[in-house]
Amino acid sequence: MPKTIQWTVKLFFIFLLIFTLFRLSTYLAFRPEGLNFFEIFPSFLLGCLFDIRWICIILLPVLCSGFIPNFTPYSSISARRFWTSYLSLSTFIMMFFFGADYGHFAYVSTRLNASALNFVEDAKISMEMLWQSYPLLWISLALIAVVYLFYWLYRRAHIRIEKENSVQEIQYRTRWYFFTLVLFLFGIYGSFTTRPLVWKDAFVFKDNFKSYLALNPLQNFATTLRFRKPVVDDERAKDNFPIIRDYLQLDSTTASLNFRRLTLPDSRGLESKPNIVLVICESFSMYKSTMSGNPLNTTPYFDQLSKEGIFFSRCFSPHFATARGVFATLTGIPDVQLSKFSSRNEESLQQHTIINNFEDYSKFYFMGGSSEFNNLKRLLNNIKDLRLYEEGSYTSPKVNVWGISDKNLFKEATKTLSEQKNPFFAVIQTSDNHRPFTIPVEDSDFVKRDVPKDTLEKYGFLSIDEFHAFCYTDFAFKSFIEDAKKESWFDNTIFVFVGDHGVAGDATAIYPDAWTDQRLGDEHIPLLLYAPKLLVPARRDEVVSQIDVLPTIAGLVHNPYVNTTLGRDLLNPAKKNNVAFIIHHDEGRIGIVTDSFYYTKNIRFEQETLLPVKSNIPWWNKEEEVLIKKRSSSLTSALYETAKWMLVNNKK
Repeated sequence: MPKTIQWTVKLFFIFLLIFTLFRLSTYLAFRPEGLNFFEIFPSFLLGCLFDIRWICIILLPVLCSGFIPNFTPYSSISARRFWTSYLSLSTFIMMFFFGADYGHFAYVSTRLNASALNFVEDAKISMEMLWQSYPLLWISLALIAVVYLFYWLYRRAHIRIEKENSVQEIQYRTRWYFFTLVLFLFGIYGSFTTRPLVWKDAFVFKDNFKSYLALNPLQNFATTLRFRKPVVDDERAKDNFPIIRDYLQLDSTTASLNFRRLTLPDSRGLESKPNIVLVICESFSMYKSTMSGNPLNTTPYFDQLSKEGIFFSRCFSPHFATARGVFATLTGIPDVQLSKFSSRNEESLQQHTIINNFEDYSKFYFMGGSSEFNNLKRLLNNIKDLRLYEEGSYTSPKVNVWGISDKNLFKEATKTLSEQKNPFFAVIQTSDNHRPFTIPVEDSDFVKRDVPKDTLEKYGFLSIDEFHAFCYTDFAFKSFIEDAKKESWFDNTIFVFVGDHGVAGDATAIYPDAWTDQRLGDEHIPLLLYAPKLLVPARRDEVVSQIDVLPTIAGLVHNPYVNTTLGRDLLNPAKKNNVAFIIHHDEGRIGIVTDSFYYTKNIRFEQETLLPVKSNIPWWNKEEEVLIKKRSSSLTSALYETAKWMLVNNKK
């Protein structure tokens, strides 16, 4: 056997060992409770086929060099150096993907996929956030050390084969290379049937963990690249229109795919033309807050505000991620685009927003950092005559990658709003409750509390820094409202607070298991309408959605508005169906949460779950379960297909 092929075979098994050890470590680190190795053994076998495919792809150039005798790894010292350098670079890329995948799995329980490119497009800001949050220097040095170790291993295997074959010269035989090439191509094909191995084969297990364990990050990333472009099926949207027409309570004669409805002022409208201040709160998980009953008492001030306003305790964002949450809030459409934020898709950037119906209002958007992140500036261009304040617009100092502190952001916004003569609609987007969890040195009056690690974990926090950042959010809210109370415009202002998304964690001490096991904590957020002089306090426990925020605000103002999307006025007594749509993009899981249950289905394979949300005990019998699943499946699909259609058809 030619030395090049001997070396390639040894390299093949070295790479196979690397892939297998990585899959094993993923299983040991992230396996669900009660899942043993024998149950996931089929995932390992299928995963081996995916690994062999990528190993063959990596080694194919080395093998093909054998068809050019003067370019083989054994033709010269320079050729050997070239091929060991190529293998080292391949190992570096592979290890980078493995490391990123490990972190991705730890954060959102799914393999690394093309969604990561959302942050690569903001490389400078993303790298700055990572640098301030993680020990990147040590991680990089460790990665370099590992790559050098494998470089040494590849070179040693090369030299050993050369020594073992030094007694007699092996004749060059092309047929050996053709035979091995056929084996490699078969490994890339990955199947013993007429149909090649495909990404979707991993989902035969109908279990997300088992399916993702079978995949590797290279396969998952490469395949999900195709999900970055919006795919709209007009026929499906039309087929589902009758369901959405009933859901939105449109007239039965409404033409298909016509969601436009003009809402005129009613007796609830406030003729005083109140100012609006909409605060989009970073990572504002309900289960981590005082309002949920969490004994860590992280948000005592906001809890008091919630008792003085109209507080919705069961509000849900349709998804996880700030860019998606902001998009849904401003447009009224769940961002169901799978692997790319809609704020980054040209097809989805032209959007009608209810904010433009506040024609006599001055409009402002305040954020501590840069609006270039996630292409937010392009999305905000849909708001007519908007005045944008961002990094570089303030006198307050920058504290981290996200710009000025939330407390100073509120102070800067308050100062600007106090100079206005006309009614205003202002959006303030906070950011401190996010890695790197910076607490400004200047805020010495913010008191940090020490909490034992096991207590933090019991009530949903992964670290003391995360806990302090959550508490600091409440500190900033207090500073803002207390400052606003001193201004003349306070009494005629409606303050609206809503989370952009929640954060996964252990919520079992606060809520039923569905919040943790099905990751409802990712989407469960507070929603508060606060205006002591204008609104009668009330606590509302029905399920509502983040996409309902703007229609609800518009319904409070004595002004006509046009709604073209899925959001509804929560204070309209005629509203029916307490439903919130939810999507977990990476898993392909869509569903609806209601006052009594959480239903999910998968867009990639047949799998349904139905779980109670008021306790851990189902309240339905078998016949009722079948009926609930049937109705919920229809509404879930209708909301999903309609949102896909709206993303590219809700033109301003």
